[in-house]
Amino acid sequence: MKGHESKMARMEDILNLPVQDPPCAEFSAAHITWVKVEGGRQGGDDIALIPFSRVDDFVKGESSNAECPASFRIESRRKRSEGSISKPRVDGYLEYTLYWCSYGPEDYRDCESGLGDGSNFKPTTGKGSRPGRRHMMRGCLCHFTVKRLYTRPLLALIIYNQRNHVDKTGSPCHGILDQDAVGTRAMYAPRISEELRQKVMSMLYVGISLDNIIQHHMEVVQGHGGPHNRDDFLTRNDVRNIERVIRNTSHELHIDDACSVKIWVQRHQKHVFYFQDASASEPFILGIQTDWQLQQMLRHGQNGSVASHSTFGSKKLKYPLSTLLVFDSSRNAIPVAWVITSSLTGQDIHKWVGSLAERLRTKDSRWRLNAFLVDDPSFGFSAIRDAFQCRVLLCVWHVRRAWIRSLLKTCSNIDVQREMFKHLGWILYSSRSVPNAMDAVQEFMEVFVDQSAFMDYFKSQWSPYIESWVSCIRSLPVAGPEPHAAIESYHRRLKYKLFNDQYANFWPRIDWLIHTLTTEFHSLYWLDQYTVETGYFSNLRDESFSTNAWYQALHIPDIDVILDEQNLQVAKVISQTDRNLAYTIWNPGSEFSLCDCHWSNLGNLCKHVMKVAMMCKNRQVARPLLAAQIYRQTLLSLLHNPPDDPVVLDHAILCTTRLQQDIKGWEDLSNSGLLQQLPPELNSQMADNTLLFARSH
Repeated sequence: MKGHESKMARMEDILNLPVQDPPCAEFSAAHITWVKVEGGRQGGDDIALIPFSRVDDFVKGESSNAECPASFRIESRRKRSEGSISKPRVDGYLEYTLYWCSYGPEDYRDCESGLGDGSNFKPTTGKGSRPGRRHMMRGCLCHFTVKRLYTRPLLALIIYNQRNHVDKTGSPCHGILDQDAVGTRAMYAPRISEELRQKVMSMLYVGISLDNIIQHHMEVVQGHGGPHNRDDFLTRNDVRNIERVIRNTSHELHIDDACSVKIWVQRHQKHVFYFQDASASEPFILGIQTDWQLQQMLRHGQNGSVASHSTFGSKKLKYPLSTLLVFDSSRNAIPVAWVITSSLTGQDIHKWVGSLAERLRTKDSRWRLNAFLVDDPSFGFSAIRDAFQCRVLLCVWHVRRAWIRSLLKTCSNIDVQREMFKHLGWILYSSRSVPNAMDAVQEFMEVFVDQSAFMDYFKSQWSPYIESWVSCIRSLPVAGPEPHAAIESYHRRLKYKLFNDQYANFWPRIDWLIHTLTTEFHSLYWLDQYTVETGYFSNLRDESFSTNAWYQALHIPDIDVILDEQNLQVAKVISQTDRNLAYTIWNPGSEFSLCDCHWSNLGNLCKHVMKVAMMCKNRQVARPLLAAQIYRQTLLSLLHNPPDDPVVLDHAILCTTRLQQDIKGWEDLSNSGLLQQLPPELNSQMADNTLLFARSH
């Protein structure tokens, strides 16, 4: 099917052409309005402008031609550096790429010797015959050129030299329009798709055998009524070739780690959304997102939330790793982007977060995020809001986990552990009662002065940062405990995979971290989602994916929870395996709840704590969100002490109006389980105060 065509245009007028960006994920020539070029070297060719970021989508769309399925390979490529040309032509390029249908240009259909007909068309690149691929060559002349424009680097000029899949006689040479190809593989694309190749590679990485892969593929093909495309003809040789690639692949692309990383970035540009090499003035930053991760972020992040898991491995890895996570229907956290940086993640987020957001909107302009959960007060909150146009919430999973695990190691008295943990929560939210967070810290140290081991840890690791955490809590709403469990589950899985002692020699190398994340670790999550969606390979699924406390809590009946709404000091949850056993939860409904089950005693969030937290929120019996109390205190302070300056007063009214809108937004987040629910009396009082303040001034 041909795309629309317009009147002839001169090459010097190409920058006046409209930039076309079809809304579909992948698009072809049929979705584009083409313009014929008048004169010049491209005279008579079809041209169009598209965003450079969507070139891969166009190539994939062209390869999916129903009449002539194909696979376009890069026949030649040239690059220039910015500033290398003083007076560039209007069609001058930074990057030049020639794509050619893999069924051409040579034609070996009638040459059994494989030497080919010397009169057959050869590409201008000077490349000769390609050993091992002659059986595919059918003389196809379909090819196009992509130029990343020198003067407009964000745009790509597509020059379609031959849009039809025909040979030199003008006849169809493959696909269903070629009578000689009917009943042969020439009806289909010459090789398996990139999607199937990645699927097979993931299966091999998680340990699925060649026989099981072939058997599974045959079942899938039979399930949709037999073969319809090249992917349906997956052979053992295809799988063996992929297996050979995996076996011969090494993380060490160069003996020097920095050079090895650069080589990886060059080879995997479509998986890199941001890269900045280290220099005397700039830190190293690498942002990675595979095609599968992009799909998951688009799917589960739409009107949902993204959470950060930051500064992982700061003591063992050369540079710490940060992960962006989304939550699936089973409440599991799925990694959808990795950022490796030599500086604090939050300090440089403004450099890469915009590139990531643009990458998502390029795929789907309607994609919207509801909330972004940060676990580090150094994050640039304004950069996140500007990039995603969403609310930012503070998630204290990292603080909670670090404190409780240290308490379990340094304090053997269970009662003292619980009291200290509750006091630590008061420190974090000390802004509700005392103006200076360090006063609460001092009080804590005086009360538990005999716990010297924990105090030494707390002074060295946390005292310098308490004020920044409290300040963050004053300005941001705090996420409820539900996402904590999913993030913790991801943290444990990542730690188990990377910090196995057999890899200790590789920890200082960034290329090993990149390779492990994008191959074996990535494949674990691919298999889990594939199992959930299709039901296949459930026996190979990692059990840790089904032990997420958030998900497990949903399967505990409400009747098994004993909650005294008049006395919220403790709650009990009846065991699901032993009905004679009940677990006790102290400080229920709080982020600093504790349970006496074995899993909680290891420093983890358990399903009993999660279940009680959910019920407290649903029944609205837990204490209101402390960050919301701070907002209320600030608002009441404004009411009792209005500013004299009219400019400041107008700004205060604007802020209170925004606060009222935020309260409504928090209600939506609370309904999704991301935010603790506000009691109705607090919500209505804050709204009434806002309205009263606006009217009285």
